[in-house]
Amino acid sequence: MKGASDDHPITYEDPVTKKKTTHGTADGRNACLQHCLTYTATQAIVAGAGARALGIKVHPAAAAAAPALSFGTHYAADRRVPGKSLLEEIATKTGKSDFYRLTDFGMNGNEVLDISEDHRVQLRAGFWHGIDQSAQVLSPATVSLDR
Repeated sequence: MKGASDDHPITYEDPVTKKKTTHGTADGRNACLQHCLTYTATQAIVAGAGARALGIKVHPAAAAAAPALSFGTHYAADRRVPGKSLLEEIATKTGKSDFYRLTDFGMNGNEVLDISEDHRVQLRAGFWHGIDQSAQVLSPATVSLDR
């Protein structure tokens, strides 16, 4: 449903009532928004609880920026309207458009690229946070190279 648009509507059939409904752009945007909000909120709660349990101090700006970055990149990757999505454009520019369109052999190429994009962004955010934390712990005042 997240990729529904007026140009490429999605028809859903309720498994119980067998009633069919057609969903366009507004429903697709709303579904993607709801998905990204719940995903990001869960991610923020778990990260906050984990940091607190481990005694890791997180700067308030980082605590606000990380979920905002996660939300923005997740929405951009998940809002896959055929021919108009950011993920499809990235796949095309990097020579992976055939893989993006793959829907055979039990695979869905755009889903795999979406997941890898999520992990790439999260890994970089974690790496940058680790560098920042290391810089604070290993400041010149606490490191001595003298023997």
